[in-house]
Amino acid sequence: MKRILDPKKIQKFEFYLRDEERSAATIEKYMRDVRFFASFVCNAEISKQTVLDYKSKLGETYAVASANSMIAAMNCFLRFCGWHDLCVKQFKMQRQVYCSEEKELTRAEYIRLLEAANAKHNERLNLIIQTICGTGIRVSELQYITVEALKSGEAIVNCKGKNRRVFIVSELKKKLLRYVKEQGISTGTVFITRGGKPVSRNNIWKEMKALCEKANVSPSKVFPHNLRHLFARTFYGIEKDIAKLADILGHASINTTRIYIVTTGAEHKRKMEHMRLII
Repeated sequence: MKRILDPKKIQKFEFYLRDEERSAATIEKYMRDVRFFASFVCNAEISKQTVLDYKSKLGETYAVASANSMIAAMNCFLRFCGWHDLCVKQFKMQRQVYCSEEKELTRAEYIRLLEAANAKHNERLNLIIQTICGTGIRVSELQYITVEALKSGEAIVNCKGKNRRVFIVSELKKKLLRYVKEQGISTGTVFITRGGKPVSRNNIWKEMKALCEKANVSPSKVFPHNLRHLFARTFYGIEKDIAKLADILGHASINTTRIYIVTTGAEHKRKMEHMRLII
């Protein structure tokens, strides 16, 4: 039987991902990547060489991390189709010792973003930023920050079929309880639109980017997930317990958590200077 990638297979794959209880963000990413693979194949029969040519194209066009994420999506689709022999290995990637200063959001920059949100009279965005950075949750998990969660002091977050408890520190709890009272929100999700729906990831992303100029922070640093990284680095700086941090962040693997606590080259250099090994 010829191995042809048709629209029906792609649609069935989406249903499969939903049945597997993958997150909405993961489903969106996988479907986008699989459609990109389909555009490369262009209705031709898929062979191992086709997949290798596609991998080669990804390697020439994208950064290694991005290419590997697209290969992961394609391999998942190929396994779903029963074409296990067509799967390919990801590109080898050296573990980062430190991250670029152009990407790491500092505490000072975080504070300037909050001040910029206040200056724009956008209290909701200010509190969204503080909530993500103060709890370490994903932006997609904001829906679990509810009035009920505030009253109990913790939220039960369901992600990728697993539940975890997220504590809401007392100062954040006070701020959010005051906010929901002022907004007349008596139950359910705290951060909602005028229509009563949870604020979308795209809206939060756009509103955060709009703060960059006033906050004097590079746009390359300003996105919701970077707040989660700041939480991780700050927590690890205090606790030095990567296993506990992995549980808090909801990571299945500590290797994922390691990425979050990588410091900048400047910080790395300062630590080396303090070693005083040059006599």
